[in-house]
Parts: sequence; C-alpha cells; structure tokens
Amino acid sequence: MALDLTAQRVLRDVEVVSRAGLELEPFLDEALTSIQRAVPHLGACVGTVDPSTLLLTGTLKFGDLHGQDSHDHEWGLIEYGEWEDTTFIELAHRAVPSTAVRSVDPGSYRLNEFMVPRYGYTDEIRTVLRDHGQVWGAIAMFRADGQPAFDDHDVELLSALSETMSVGMRLGLLCRLAEVPEVPPTGPAVVMVDSANRIVQRSTGAEHRLDQLKIADHQTEPTGILAALVGSARRYARGETTQPPRCRVRSRDGIWLVLHASPMTARDGGAGDVVITIEEARPPEIVPLVVAAFDLTERERAVTERVLQGLDTKEIAASLHLSAYTVQDHLKSVFEKASVRSRRELIARVYFDQYVPRMGTDIGPDGWFTTAG
Repeated sequence: MALDLTAQRVLRDVEVVSRAGLELEPFLDEALTSIQRAVPHLGACVGTVDPSTLLLTGTLKFGDLHGQDSHDHEWGLIEYGEWEDTTFIELAHRAVPSTAVRSVDPGSYRLNEFMVPRYGYTDEIRTVLRDHGQVWGAIAMFRADGQPAFDDHDVELLSALSETMSVGMRLGLLCRLAEVPEVPPTGPAVVMVDSANRIVQRSTGAEHRLDQLKIADHQTEPTGILAALVGSARRYARGETTQPPRCRVRSRDGIWLVLHASPMTARDGGAGDVVITIEEARPPEIVPLVVAAFDLTERERAVTERVLQGLDTKEIAASLHLSAYTVQDHLKSVFEKASVRSRRELIARVYFDQYVPRMGTDIGPDGWFTTAG
C-alpha cells in the first residue's frame, strides 16, 4: 500500500524535527501537529518507556487530553496489570509497530470500559516507537463517535513513523542538562500502596522524588508511572511475569532515578501491599541506556567503551585491530552524536552530567553524595 502525498510530506516533516535536538514536549508537539494533517485525532497520549523493561517512565498529553491526568492511575493499572492483545508491551514485540484497536480487538476492556466512559473516545490507534530493536516510547491517538474508524492507511503511516519518532524521543531524553537539587533527599524514598491500589504511606523525601518524576508542570503526581509499577508488581506476584518490575527514569530536572516495585503477600494469601522504592541511579545502571540513546554503531560503541575505560588511541586501535586513524574517525562520529568536543566531555556526558557538579562534596554512610555542590 503506497503512502499518499500528504503522508509522504508528514514523514519528511517529522524526520526533520526528530533530529532538531528538541526537548521531548516541543518535539512531540511539532511532530503531532504534522501527523494531524494525515491522521486526524481528537487527543493523543505519549508515553516514554525504559527500553529494557518497557515500563512507563512518563506521559505527555496533547489535544483534548492536555491537562487531563485524573485517570492516569486507573489507566496504568489496566495497561500494566492486565493482559490485552493491544497493550504496548505486546505491541513492542511485533513486526508491525502500530495497530487500530477497534478493528483488531473490538472487545477491548481498556477501550470499552475505560476510554469510552471516561473520555468519550470510541476508537484508538497505538504505535510503539522503536529503532534498532529498542522501544523508547509509545503513542495512543483517539477518535470519537462521528469520526471514521482508524484504518489500514493510518496504521501504515504510523508504522512508517515509528523509527523516526523513536529517534526524536531518545534524543529528547538526553537534551536537558541535569540540575543538581539544592537539598537532595537522604537515601532511597519509599511509597507504600495498599491492596486497593491506594498510596497510604510515604517516607521522608518521597514528595521530592515524586515531584521530580512529573514531566509536565500541571501534573499533580506521576500517578501513571506508579500505577504501571503497581500493576506490573501484581502480575509478577500472580506468576504471570518472571521479573520484578523496575525502570530507569530521567526526571524533569535531568536526574536519573531508578524505581523498583516489590509485591507483599497478605496473610490470607491475597493481594497485599506493594512497596515502591525510588533512588538516584548509579553509573552501571545508566551508562548502557545513555550510550544506546546516542545511536552509536557497533564499532563506535566498542570505541566508546574503551574510552570510558581510560584507554588512549593507540591502545584502542590495538584492542580492536584498527588503525589509529580509523579510531579517530570513529571518535569524531561519536563526538558528533553525543554533542561533545573531546574525550573528557564524552566521559562527563556518559558518566552523568548530574554527578560532575557534585565531585568533591560530602559522601554519606551509604557511599553516595549527601549535599549539592
């Protein structure tokens, strides 16, 4: 099926904006404005995900959905706590990255029992944003009664946009430099969710961490992220998944955080509390994610790994059986993709802009920074 002229123009426009170095929200706003010309929709929700676990790490709303966050907790529990053929996790593993929900799954609980009564949307098209086998985000677009159903032409265009949109998502993820908090919390923050999926307890410092997780200023709490963890923890407790849920999140101030969810068992054997732990990420957890976001080739990644180990050009060349000139060519490409000018800047960029300003500050009992620089 050939794309029409409008769709081809949208593809070109989104390709340009995806490589413009924009932060997430401006990039998505421009991209969705262009997509609207070929795939009209009333509202759209874009989620960022951890490419290793596919868990939600943030949401941004557009169109009629802008500013509507009151049902995010319920959505997260449905999306990640129950199985459906059109969940983003299921879609992430399929050859075609887009699907029209009403057409392929007319009995969808999420669409019929959540989207219709809560928002009045009667059809949805979903797309995972994937390049080089890694998913960096997902988009859901919606229509209501009186509008045509999403069709194969819409699916074809959004599938063609998946890789391009993914590039814009991962570049936007790294666009913002970290702002070191003036008063960072001491130790991990803990949030307790009861068997009815309500937040019932928070540790000291949890409010600050939850505020960091809000992507948009108008959000009251990052309920979608927490609900995704809780829903995944419930599935893990039921034996439906094999790994306890965790995700790496880049906060609104550029700090990398790691979130874990642990299900507890009630005395009667039923669903118990879920404990969510939020803490600042350590280098081994984030370096692979940052390097992957730079979109390096296999050889560029090998050169970068050796730069991070402190090897000089001659040693890198010997270990990879390359000439020194070839190593320099790879480094030039790496510097361009990482927006740096030297090895020192590259090391600082990968080993976290959030840590460099704290060098020389106090270290606490847990071996981590206690005060801002």
